Amino acid sequence: MGTEAKARILVVDDEDDLRMLLEHVVTSAGYAVTTAEDGQDAIAKIQNNTFDLALLDIQMPNASGIEVLKFIRTNAPATKAIMLTGYADLNYAMEARQFGAKDFISKPYKLEDIIRTIENVLAG
Repeated sequence: MGTEAKARILVVDDEDDLRMLLEHVVTSAGYAVTTAEDGQDAIAKIQNNTFDLALLDIQMPNASGIEVLKFIRTNAPATKAIMLTGYADLNYAMEARQFGAKDFISKPYKLEDIIRTIENVLAG
C-alpha cells in the first residue's frame, strides 16, 4: 500500500475545537480524515463519499448522532460507527448499539483511547 492511509474516517462533532483536535489526532495516527460540523453535514458527506468508520457526537444540531447512525445503517452499512458523547447515559448507549454502533465513548476521554478504540473497531 505504501503511503496510503489506513482507513477513511469521518469525524462529526459540532464543537469546533474538539472536532479539530480529533481530526489532528486521527490524521496523525495515519488515517484519512474528513470532518463534519453537524448531523446534516455528516449525512451529506456520507452520501457523496465512502468511509470505513464514523466518529459521531450524539448531541448535535440539525441531526443527532443517532439520526446519522440510522442513515449509515440504511445507506452505508459497511461504515462502522463509534459514538462520542458528553452525556454518559445508558439509554443513549443502548439506542446506539441497537442501530449498529460498534462502541460508545463518554467525554472527557483520553486521546489514546480514541485511537485504540478506532483500531479495535476497524480490526473487528
